[in-house]
Amino acid sequence: MPLLEVVDLRTSFTTSAGAVRAVDGVSFSVEAGETLGIAGESGSGKSVTALSIMRLHHRGSCSHPSGQILFEGRDLLQAPEKEMRRIRGNDIAMIFQDPMMSLNPVFTVGNQIMEAVRIHQNLAKGAARERTLQVLRDVGMPDPERRAGEYPHQMSGGMRQRAMIAMALSCHPKVLIADEPTTALDVTIQAQILELIQRLQDKYRTAVVIITHDLGVMAKLADKVLVMYAGRAVEYGPVDGVFYDTLMPYSWALLRSVPRLDADPMARLLPIAGTLPSPVALPPGCRFHPRCPFVQDRCAVTDPVLEEKRAGHHAACLLSTTELAAEKSRAEEELGVSP
Repeated sequence: MPLLEVVDLRTSFTTSAGAVRAVDGVSFSVEAGETLGIAGESGSGKSVTALSIMRLHHRGSCSHPSGQILFEGRDLLQAPEKEMRRIRGNDIAMIFQDPMMSLNPVFTVGNQIMEAVRIHQNLAKGAARERTLQVLRDVGMPDPERRAGEYPHQMSGGMRQRAMIAMALSCHPKVLIADEPTTALDVTIQAQILELIQRLQDKYRTAVVIITHDLGVMAKLADKVLVMYAGRAVEYGPVDGVFYDTLMPYSWALLRSVPRLDADPMARLLPIAGTLPSPVALPPGCRFHPRCPFVQDRCAVTDPVLEEKRAGHHAACLLSTTELAAEKSRAEEELGVSP
């Protein structure tokens, strides 16, 4: 049984322009000690998926997520709020994308980490303080004794992000959801944080769900990759399959838009044409077809479903694997890029 399994997750929001289907039928699973990477452009539904798992959406505008979120076989969507408070931060922790909005401005960073440790781990004050200082050291916080007594506004963006990561790791969670965990950090600290996450996995068999725009980080950490577009999963499979033999044109275009060290230094970048569709006015048929370089007439009429096209490798595309391979080969030859 997977440690965390999401089945047909749907989350929508009520707006003045109409209902927004931010997550529309997403499914995936993560085993203990495994890492799932979630990729896609901004606005594709990645962070909403993470917040839905934690049940942290504002109830006023958000329709209650539907589907199933199974943690150790227990459906979190059916769990009472009291049980969710016990699970959040202890069994399932989240590193939020914007630490300034997530940390409490009127409490010191050390007190906020200690509070989580004392509530969830039932530690005495002295032991909780030592745990707090240790996790601050683990994330590369200089002078942790002094930094623990500072308020969030006294820290730089990178320092706040490290404090946020330390809080998430303080209780040694079974599942760690990391939403752009290294965005505000320099490359040296980024490498330290990624190494720390990997050490946590090795020691505690932690399952990790990482959301990032850095596909290099994803290639290094992830065992499986879920590619999202306009609220839907459009490709899902092992990292080598998704990165080196994509079965969906959007995934191919996403990878082609990333600068490559082995490319001609004078060659131009290959951006994806157009922009994400409005979530209240989604196109008919395949949601990616207005931007797809391999579009066919049927793509504007038929909405593809996520189906297994190779063993363990799923994609939502009307093109067969043979047709897509031929189209990719032709496009790469015209662009003068290597596969």
